[in-house]
Amino acid sequence: MLSIGIVGLPNVGKSTLFNALTRSKQADAQNYPFCTIDPNIGVVEVPDERLKLLADVSKSKKIIPTAIQFVDIAGLVKGASEGQGLGNKFLSHIREVDAIVQVVRSFSDGNVIHTLNRVDPKEDADIINLELVLADLQTVSKRLSNAKQAAKGKTDAKVKTEIGVLEKIKLCLESEKPARGLDFKEEEMEVAKDLQLLTMKPMLYVVNVDEVQNRRDALQCVCTDGEIEISAKLEAEVAELSQEDAKAYLKELGIEQTGLDKLIVASYKLLDLVTFLTSGEPETRAWTVKRGAKAPEAAGVIHTDFIKGFVKADVCNWEDFVKYNGWAGIKESGKLRLEGKDYEVKDGDTVYFHINA
Repeated sequence: MLSIGIVGLPNVGKSTLFNALTRSKQADAQNYPFCTIDPNIGVVEVPDERLKLLADVSKSKKIIPTAIQFVDIAGLVKGASEGQGLGNKFLSHIREVDAIVQVVRSFSDGNVIHTLNRVDPKEDADIINLELVLADLQTVSKRLSNAKQAAKGKTDAKVKTEIGVLEKIKLCLESEKPARGLDFKEEEMEVAKDLQLLTMKPMLYVVNVDEVQNRRDALQCVCTDGEIEISAKLEAEVAELSQEDAKAYLKELGIEQTGLDKLIVASYKLLDLVTFLTSGEPETRAWTVKRGAKAPEAAGVIHTDFIKGFVKADVCNWEDFVKYNGWAGIKESGKLRLEGKDYEVKDGDTVYFHINA
């Protein structure tokens, strides 16, 4: 399962947000720096209104959504790349996740101390991003030095490519810019991925706003350029309600989706995932694959043996599946497509795989 790390300075609301996401008290959310030391891990269902519609058509006995793993990582401070605070431990935890949600503080609360005694979300982000850049710069500089040493007296094309990529990334990092903004050729990307750089990971910003400010926005997120506004405190309060009470409360506010649901969906997109669906009487289920995955790879998500045994796939759009009342109606409508091994699975595809046992 792919994972997203929740990062930020101490006391910006990371653990409160994590607890709201996981509807738990798993993460310690206290008013002092480093109340989180070891990462807290929680699995969160991805909301998908399509599942119930498909299940109603198929009269499915159960519905199984897809999920994402969130990791609440200890707060980082200025100088972390040189070992300050939890320094290297914090950075090693970030290396293990697939993408980053960075929480920055925009709320004012005299009872929750900001480590720098001020509220400035942009400066919060600048501190975190610089520490990630500096940590990557150490990694790249060391690797570049070793590569140049190994290349002495050699004309190996692979080594030359590696040195070129490292110099390209080093120049970018020295300009205090993340490596994910660079363009790489296919052979260069292999070198870049092998470095496991922190600034290569996709990132989404969560601006933790005041509760009253978020009430004014009726709990809705404003999502532009990879940024979402959420009141972690208010979302945590909603998460403590029963599903029925939470639904009634949100209806009273005139909204259909919490900020957390929007964050989960945005995080899913951040990982560049698509959902395909299977539906029948036993169950209707959402499955996750990376964008661009071919049909056999998608079948392999269900069972690894299906990759080798893949023959073909019955495919239709989920809306057509609902409109024509399931597989029988789809076949009669002419909307059913038979796809082979080279078919690229799309988000919203409803699929039945034919497997040679």
